[in-house]
Amino acid sequence: MSDTLGQPAWMTAPEAVAVMDALEAAGGADCARFVGGCVRNTLIGAPVDDVDIATRLTPDEVTAALQAAKIRPVPTGIDHGTVTAVANHRPYEITTLRRDVSTDGRRATVAFTDDWMEDADRRDFTLNSLYARRDGTIFDPTGHGVADAKAGRIVFMGEPAQRLAEDYLRILRFFRFYAWYGKGEPDAAAVAACAAAKDNIQSLAAERISKELLKLLAADDPRAAVRLMDGAGVLPLILGTAPDLERFEGLVAIESEQLFETEAVLRLAALLPADQLAAAKLAERLRLSNADRDRIVAALATSPALKSWMSPREIRRAVYREGQAAFRDRAKLAWARAPESAAASQWRGMIALAEGWSPPAFPLTGDDVMKAGAPKGPMVGQVLREVEDWWIDHDFLDDKLSAIEKLKAVVQGMAY
Repeated sequence: MSDTLGQPAWMTAPEAVAVMDALEAAGGADCARFVGGCVRNTLIGAPVDDVDIATRLTPDEVTAALQAAKIRPVPTGIDHGTVTAVANHRPYEITTLRRDVSTDGRRATVAFTDDWMEDADRRDFTLNSLYARRDGTIFDPTGHGVADAKAGRIVFMGEPAQRLAEDYLRILRFFRFYAWYGKGEPDAAAVAACAAAKDNIQSLAAERISKELLKLLAADDPRAAVRLMDGAGVLPLILGTAPDLERFEGLVAIESEQLFETEAVLRLAALLPADQLAAAKLAERLRLSNADRDRIVAALATSPALKSWMSPREIRRAVYREGQAAFRDRAKLAWARAPESAAASQWRGMIALAEGWSPPAFPLTGDDVMKAGAPKGPMVGQVLREVEDWWIDHDFLDDKLSAIEKLKAVVQGMAY
């Protein structure tokens, strides 16, 4: 008996039906099949976010078929045979069956085909090389893709070294898929091939590397995959340094077992040494966004040191200086050094206090300083900083008159 998906909601959605009807009107029954992640995830009971379709139709034929059905086609990757159908605001990526003509490890030249096996042979892993007809019947070209998906085996299609030579990003994809879907011992041949080919990662565009890395780190529990990646020599190559696995694993434990969240960017920071300059350079090399770079750099600050026994007053002072987000990140990284310690409740309390406190605005301005007698110029900022330090030391005193009296005293005590 053939394996079947049944009729999951994403397959019977009106938009999916309309797209498949349009394709079959142009190419006949079974000219298009659902493929990849939507099939794999349905098999294993995981959520389905994207629905991809493979078809015998050429991109021009797909475009014409969609237009005839009043569905908007978007040429998202015509050179590689991909047209995105937008039906009722929902995208469906439709790709013509392909075979590789030539590859250089970074990009491939493809030719279109009408052979499902040829299309399957160029895909990366057996669990991704699964197709499903409209009635839910699964086409499993290797005969063990379904079993691999259910067992959590990440196995390359064919010879691992050959698959990697076609696109070295597959090295990172192997570890990413192991983080998300892998169970038990990893495929030894795949790990060996990734380790042997690791130096070729440097030929890839930085954006492709960082995108895969952050996807990997966003898995619920990527600890086993990251350890495997480190053992294969891939992770140190990307980071440019030995990873801090102890702090990383502590952070994942905290997030998965106590906070029930995943913060891929902070997990990346946890892998790095406490060197803000080096972190900024890595972020630049990986072409991370400015926001991600700034978050990592702030999280790796070493002063003021955070301890689990900080008083509420000290916590408020740190939050005011660093901001709530940076304080939370730094507290989590400090906590990650001993995630199972008795101080866990204290760290949780610190984070809760920081998130529940709204830092007040400093009540004085430069105009107040000049009204107190300070001349316009650098001294204004100097006076403001001194009074602000006093205000912070007094736990953000809610008394502007007292702040003004302090301001007058500071101004009177300065020579100018």
